[in-house]
Amino acid sequence: MGTLALETEDVNSDVYLSLGLKELDKGVGVPRVLSLLSSLLERLVQRNETLLEANNIKDVVTVFHGLRAPTLSVRKYVDRIFKYACCSPSCFVVAHIYVDRFIQHTEIKLTSLNVHRLLITSIMLAAKFMDDAFYNNAYYAKVGGVSTSELNRLEMSFLFSIDFRLQVSVDTFGRYCWQLEKEAAEALQIERPMQACRIKESWSNKDDPTCASTIAR
Repeated sequence: MGTLALETEDVNSDVYLSLGLKELDKGVGVPRVLSLLSSLLERLVQRNETLLEANNIKDVVTVFHGLRAPTLSVRKYVDRIFKYACCSPSCFVVAHIYVDRFIQHTEIKLTSLNVHRLLITSIMLAAKFMDDAFYNNAYYAKVGGVSTSELNRLEMSFLFSIDFRLQVSVDTFGRYCWQLEKEAAEALQIERPMQACRIKESWSNKDDPTCASTIAR
């Protein structure tokens, strides 16, 4: 089942290769999809928390919410799951799809208090559905830093929230891969002008109007 989307040789093949969904089958490096997914989720968390604070809205507390945000960043958490769970890179794309379905069904905002638990739950479910071999809940609980009983509750709550819709079509998988690439390109366009400004600032302490106008775009 793990070759769901990768068996199809079409226009998405270059995207799959770019995300590292094919290379890792040969044991080459860390898949790029990890950093792209982490960056996307971190931006969503930051955006949602800013909106909640600006509008003085209280977040809806669920079983996925912790009392405080974990000290481990989303990127490090994703890297940890990949390192110890040994699931296929495709699972991270499928997990992204599952989280989207969860949010659409529950209208819960992704924040620093729930993103880690949603990640470990969705990735575990993706591995169970996609991969031929996978670890049990007790192992994933240790990897994710939660108890086995808690992960069991998270799994059932997640499944009921998405109406047990774990099936992902090739078209949907490909669309989410393209989305990750698009988000990465847009983030890079924003980052480059900011880096240019920092370089200019290192040359002179004077205000640079060109730099200021670039940031404002």
